[in-house]
Amino acid sequence: MGGVTPASLAPILLVLGDEELLATRAVTEAVERVRSVEAEADVREYQAGALTVGEIAEMLSPSLFGGRRLLILRSGQDARKDLVAALLAYAKNPDPDVQLLVLHLGGAKGKAFADGLRAAGATVIPAAKLKGHRDRVAFVRDEIRRAGGKCTDDAAEALIAAVGNDLRELAAACSQLIADTDGRISAETVARYYRGRVEVTGFTVADATMVGDVPAALEALRWALHVGVDPVPIADALADGVRTVARVASAGRGNPYQLASSLGMPAWKIERAQRQGRGWTPEGLVRAMQVAAECNAAVKGGSDDRAYALERAVFSVVAARQGSGR
Repeated sequence: MGGVTPASLAPILLVLGDEELLATRAVTEAVERVRSVEAEADVREYQAGALTVGEIAEMLSPSLFGGRRLLILRSGQDARKDLVAALLAYAKNPDPDVQLLVLHLGGAKGKAFADGLRAAGATVIPAAKLKGHRDRVAFVRDEIRRAGGKCTDDAAEALIAAVGNDLRELAAACSQLIADTDGRISAETVARYYRGRVEVTGFTVADATMVGDVPAALEALRWALHVGVDPVPIADALADGVRTVARVASAGRGNPYQLASSLGMPAWKIERAQRQGRGWTPEGLVRAMQVAAECNAAVKGGSDDRAYALERAVFSVVAARQGSGR
């Protein structure tokens, strides 16, 4: 918090978005900054939907005893029109000893309030949920950087594969990795740390591929390779997945328990293959079997890049399922 001066405290802060972790962090940081300027600063919280204009006037009026204040207004989207008008009027000429922080979900409700604060010069702190995979990768890298460490893109990818997409869990995992390492986080670091915590096998990759879920298949494949799963059993599992769906599909519809003896495989495997077989055509399965055979040859024949051969097979099998063919 070094370098924080009264002049560097923005008079109006607008925390915009519905990601609880980011919003909570923005509030915590605002409190830390104001208290680094004045240790005894008065911090008060209010719910926008429960405030009246009279209370707002009292809340924003100069303090009898002086001193710096931080006023936190939660659920800004719930503020009534008269309250919004009073706050926007205040925002045009704010008290230099008062910092007003408004939390707003950022949706259509109460949009005029958020737009008005922005137009009045409020400092906007984004707190929207991260929807894209690349956004989460950037979040992980920023978390590591904030803690004084360094993190590569593939390390961030590996951490997301191991921990999942929840920001709180990702933030906690970043903090733990920094505490337990020298701060230089690579994919190998993540793999070592999480080895055994996430069981990914070739069948995980095959199952996602057979239902056409490319992101899940690639995530499982990359994580499996990160934690040291040999490419050969992954290629075998993919081939087995295609063969099993083809055999079950050729047997026609039927009760898995009745088909078990004629197909020579357990009922649960038949039931899963029936689910995975939805959306496949006979031509698609023939093409997928060719792809699986080519992948096996590349992986077992000492291809220069076995990981690439497996990734290409995932895309090609899914393309066969979608009827794209070659």
